[in-house]
Amino acid sequence: MPGILAIVLHIDRFLVPLLQQYGSWTYLFVFVVIFAETGLVVTPFLPGDSLIFALAALATQGGGAKGGLDIAVLWVVLSMAGVAGNTVNYLIGFKVGPAVFKSDSSRLFRRDYLDRAHAFYEKYGGIAVIGGRFIPIIRTFVPFVAGIGKMNALKFYIFNLIGCFAWVTLFLAAGWFFGRIPAVEKNFSLVALGIIVVSLIPTVATAIKSRAAPGEKAGNPSE
Repeated sequence: MPGILAIVLHIDRFLVPLLQQYGSWTYLFVFVVIFAETGLVVTPFLPGDSLIFALAALATQGGGAKGGLDIAVLWVVLSMAGVAGNTVNYLIGFKVGPAVFKSDSSRLFRRDYLDRAHAFYEKYGGIAVIGGRFIPIIRTFVPFVAGIGKMNALKFYIFNLIGCFAWVTLFLAAGWFFGRIPAVEKNFSLVALGIIVVSLIPTVATAIKSRAAPGEKAGNPSE
């Protein structure tokens, strides 16, 4: 894990030699990383937000003659990777759900849990799919659980497209406009850490709120 963390915090240092050595093949590399981060439940630790930010920052430096990155091509490649990854993750969950959640007696994989997940994603699935895209770790599991919960496929695909395009556009724009600032270039590890912290705030806030709720309810004499 320390090695993965080092890559996430210093992804800019890994991208430069990669681009210099492999040129346009770098697009394939970042496609695979984003696809795996969003499409495979076992790889939520891969860089997503910081990678997109760093790619846009690198694209601002030009270097077209040296095989530099094109921001428009990046948008297409990263969007395709995110959409494809989420779709595969959803399909895996869709196929796995019926096989795993068969029993009504299992503590972890009860049939009623599957029914609840289905009801949740039919009602709030759009918010979960779009909002979850912006939260590290969570975005890897949202499409998988949506598939398990049998969220309507058409709804999922529509919200998947909206969430993915918004995510890629936001972080590419941020990297494009802020990546050229000298202070950002010199302190990229702090910027990457800041991106992770800010992205996790909604999850932490929700967890704190859910923990506090039972205590508040218990302490209310009117209930």
